[in-house]
Amino acid sequence: MNTATPGTQSERAIAIWLLLVCAMIYGMVVLGGVTRLTGSGLSMVRWNPIFGILPPLSQARWQTVFDQYRQSPEYRKINYGMDLAGFKRIYWFEYAHRLLGRSIGLVFLLPFLYFLWRRRIRRALVPRLVLMFVLGGLQGLLGWYMVKSGLVDRPHVSQYRLTAHLGAATLIYAYILWVALGLLFPPRGEGTQGRARMPLLLAGLVFGTMLSGGFVAGLKAGLAFNTFPLMNGRLVPDGYLLLQPAWHNFFENIATVQFDHRLLALVTLAAILTWWWRARRTPPAGRGRWALHLLPLVALAQASLGIATLLLRVPIPLASVHQANALLLLTVSLYLAHARRHDPAPVAATVPAARGRPGPERLSPGP
Repeated sequence: MNTATPGTQSERAIAIWLLLVCAMIYGMVVLGGVTRLTGSGLSMVRWNPIFGILPPLSQARWQTVFDQYRQSPEYRKINYGMDLAGFKRIYWFEYAHRLLGRSIGLVFLLPFLYFLWRRRIRRALVPRLVLMFVLGGLQGLLGWYMVKSGLVDRPHVSQYRLTAHLGAATLIYAYILWVALGLLFPPRGEGTQGRARMPLLLAGLVFGTMLSGGFVAGLKAGLAFNTFPLMNGRLVPDGYLLLQPAWHNFFENIATVQFDHRLLALVTLAAILTWWWRARRTPPAGRGRWALHLLPLVALAQASLGIATLLLRVPIPLASVHQANALLLLTVSLYLAHARRHDPAPVAATVPAARGRPGPERLSPGP
């Protein structure tokens, strides 16, 4: 068997497989948001990661699962009196979320073993793929750890665990996407790695804003202060530093958490628009050109979706699109960073010289 080398058909096939996994993780993040918004996340009180793949298939089994749920704090304190039909509606969201998680594991593991058996994976790539699989398994455990926080006395998932679960899923997605892009678009020559710095910083801002959104979701802070740009008539809401010690406010105070999310979102939008305005003067020479101009459009759409979600008091479809678009914004940022890192920079252009005669002018790598 031939060992795969960079840029071969084998690496292209591996990249396409990893992009499929990315698409599934993307769907997992969006479905997880829908599960939370519909109040379905605590409907499955028992977790069997190996043999629990089948849903209840008989009326007796449905009744057993429902009886288990009726012993949970959520049923006793929030959904008391819910009938079996109502339980099924929330159960299917959480079941689909967990089933998709298992499916991602299989879609990753089976092709990985096949590529490994056929010796189509470069030796240097194997540790990265193993790390992806290990991180995916740990993410599943973190998900259950998150759910357990709402199955004790208080039927409310910890905002810390919820944000950690969202952040870990996003980082795994970003890591797999970056590796896949490296296989699809291997470096050509020396590249211009310095040009990737700003898009990566923007991606970091997007990620930080997503994490702050996790705390907003965990505290249901979107149901308060449903005005914009002021919060109940004030730029900085009353009670911004109400809790003691002060650091608790940034993670447990609804007013603080929502204000910080708004601020981060506006800073991110301003940073993207400002950088785009400068970078458009020296656009990437290759595949990053379209991503450069798509980035501000997605950022503007994200800000608009966020404001609309707030003003309309978090309707489920709109809030789901808002979360999906956040991950799209991160994707475009990473793609652009990768393109600017590996594509050659424009080195020269013809501009009018003195007295109307054309002459060459060297361009800088740009922002």
